[in-house]
Amino acid sequence: MFGKTKDGSPEGDRAVTPIQQSPRPAASSSAQNAASDESTISAGMTIVGKITGEGTVKIFGRVEGELRASTVMIAQGAEVEGDIVADDLSVGGRVKGTIHANRVKLNGSASVEGDIFHRSLSIEENARFEGSSRRDEAALETPRIPLVRTPQAQNSQARATESVPKPNGAPDSAAHASPAA
Repeated sequence: MFGKTKDGSPEGDRAVTPIQQSPRPAASSSAQNAASDESTISAGMTIVGKITGEGTVKIFGRVEGELRASTVMIAQGAEVEGDIVADDLSVGGRVKGTIHANRVKLNGSASVEGDIFHRSLSIEENARFEGSSRRDEAALETPRIPLVRTPQAQNSQARATESVPKPNGAPDSAAHASPAA
């Protein structure tokens, strides 16, 4: 039963045909590009400075500074302190700063302190949001004008405040005097 085959030869004498495996196709270049377009800042890591990326940036740690990418995902427990500019933004962690994005989603664990300029905004139950939101069709194209005061602008502002009457009608020295205790 177990020792011989029907033709009488022992089982172990049979020739074993090798299994032919088809060669695996190499990973496509688009799959390789998709994987290389994703960057991750892992938990326990802190980045200070400006981060700019073309693809997806996933944050599990902490970022202090400006963050620009096509897609940004801020995981639960992650922190970003600074401005974010993205096409798609998903927040599960904490953000303190201004957000400019076409599509913004605040997950239930999100905490955002700052203004959001967006085309689409989704806020799940239990998400925290302190600030203002403004629908803006050109959320990504909004020009950012840095506040830089030249000495000439400071002088013209100082002259403008000299001619403005004081709200309580008091002379300048009395307006800045400390109240009597």
